Amino acid sequence: MNIALPGVDLDAFVAATLAEDLGQGGDITAAAVIPADARFTGVMDSRDPIVVAGLPIAEAFFRALDPEVRIEALVADGDSVAASTDLLRLEGRARALLTAERSALNTVQHLSGIATMTRSYVDAIAGTGATLLDTRKTIPGLRMLEKYATRMGGATNHRMGLWDAAMIKDNHVAVAGSVGEAVRRAVGAGIERIIVEVDRIDQIAPALAAGATHLLLDNMPPPMLREAVALVAGRVPTEASGGVRLDTIRAIAETGVTFISVGRLTQSAPAADIGLDFSAA
Repeated sequence: MNIALPGVDLDAFVAATLAEDLGQGGDITAAAVIPADARFTGVMDSRDPIVVAGLPIAEAFFRALDPEVRIEALVADGDSVAASTDLLRLEGRARALLTAERSALNTVQHLSGIATMTRSYVDAIAGTGATLLDTRKTIPGLRMLEKYATRMGGATNHRMGLWDAAMIKDNHVAVAGSVGEAVRRAVGAGIERIIVEVDRIDQIAPALAAGATHLLLDNMPPPMLREAVALVAGRVPTEASGGVRLDTIRAIAETGVTFISVGRLTQSAPAADIGLDFSAA
């Protein structure tokens, strides 16, 4: 089972996660309770309707401790599944599978929770033409995995970090002196993608005149968003951001903005209810 995770050393992530769990003493419960030659079969299943994300990472945890484990993926990342759906089946050394269980489940539960919430937001704006974006509001060390999960839910990744686009926000403007001056400095530095946060209509013209390539319309209510979109008139993409909720996103999308960014996709998604039940082979 393959997974596209640019910028992630999956082997290192798996090793570090298992090392955190095993500590200096190893899995003392499995060592004491499970015979060394015992073999188990198990099925990972979802207890709720979810959008699946992270199964190949779970597989990597199991293979790290039992390279000969037999794993059958029953669904794929990005699939929407009903409650009580079996996700994957595995058979191998019992001690290894039990030791890897929590790390594998934690990852799939977290990423599937993000993918599931993301899909609900994507569905809410279907047909409007707006595109859902994630943000940099991610758990430190897990950004690439969480942004992978939002892709599985149907969102598009925004900036991956501080390096791939300039985003001029209110504090940058305050230090630079004005929106126009901040943008001019970014242009002068040779930056191609310059996203500018504006929270007032009168900031739009100077931002565009100075060379902004993307406007982030911060915390604007729908009437103001419509006014901003009309003023921009398609010259650059527009992005609504700030306090977007599932019950408000449709009205925001219908203002004509190009993008809507939602921090809660990675900040607030509850873990999916996923279990792994073992039985003797």
